[in-house]
Amino acid sequence: MHYYIISGEPSGDLYGSCLIEALKEHDQDSRFTCWGGSYMKNAGGNVVVDLESLSFMGFWEVFQNIRIVFRNLLFAQQHIKKNKPDAVILIDYPGFNLRIAQYAKKIGVPVFWFMAPQVWAWKHKRIHKIRKYVDALFVGLPFELEYFKQRGVNTFYFGHPMLDIIRDKINNQPSAHLGKSIIALLPGSRKQEVKLMLPLMLQVTKSFSQHRFVVICVQNIHRSFYEDLLGEFNIELKFNKDILHSVSAALVASGTATLELAIYNIPQVVCYKLHPVSFLIAKYLAKVKYISLVNILANKNVVVELIQGRCTVKNIESSLQSILEEGVAEKIKLNYASIIDSLGNFNCFKQVTKVIYSTLLGIKKQHNI
Repeated sequence: MHYYIISGEPSGDLYGSCLIEALKEHDQDSRFTCWGGSYMKNAGGNVVVDLESLSFMGFWEVFQNIRIVFRNLLFAQQHIKKNKPDAVILIDYPGFNLRIAQYAKKIGVPVFWFMAPQVWAWKHKRIHKIRKYVDALFVGLPFELEYFKQRGVNTFYFGHPMLDIIRDKINNQPSAHLGKSIIALLPGSRKQEVKLMLPLMLQVTKSFSQHRFVVICVQNIHRSFYEDLLGEFNIELKFNKDILHSVSAALVASGTATLELAIYNIPQVVCYKLHPVSFLIAKYLAKVKYISLVNILANKNVVVELIQGRCTVKNIESSLQSILEEGVAEKIKLNYASIIDSLGNFNCFKQVTKVIYSTLLGIKKQHNI
């Protein structure tokens, strides 16, 4: 069968690659057309649209790139119609993918959505479109199962996918290493985030000369982009996350990375800024107290969140110094353990693809009859 996968960010690209590998086990004749990056390409997907043209976050940022967004939307509709895939698999990226779900359903292509839009946080009205246009919704947070089911959406929860991806590293203590203790900087997965957050994080490093800093980079952003931002700072760039085994603390932009650090058992400070216009709109629409998945799952302040005006060099320095203290770090890790326990079981990707494949077989059988 032919699967058409659309993701708009690096975490979705990673998830998509895992879905491809798992679908191959069910469907030996499978082929994949993808919107993504190197992960899906390496897994055997035919990448027709690269992440570079998709990664916009924030209302103002989307508005500034609205022509690109509409061009991508038109291409997606024409390409799906031309290729007639057996299924469209959407991964997060809600503003764009909701329109794709509507179009795919209109032309009779089954729609599966992996990692549900966070409509419980804002834009509640999207639930009506999800119920109408999505055949099966796969959620990544335990409370989302009941939330979407109660609203008439065909919903499944098989644990958070990040558990499968780093299953052998859950609750690991930082491994022994020589020299200075390591602090990781994770400034985001989009260029606009990195450009805003990395210079701020770099300024903080001046006050922690007794530590070694590394920047965790994403695959879809070229090394030269990071190097230009580093300027005078002699700090290592890492394009894989193997070093997280040895990290003592982290500064991180909000997103999936906050939960990933919790699984690695790394104390963190969440730092985040948006364009002022985007922030004001988001603040007006948001219905949640926290922005990090760690705090959302715990429903309390497990990790410090420094957002917009509070995200200053002085505040980041103070918060980082605090989590480097043994007592504070241990308290954070105890809370991490409870959060991870709440996430459920492993084998998320195998369970998800089993539902997708069996659903498609049922549809084909029904049509043959």
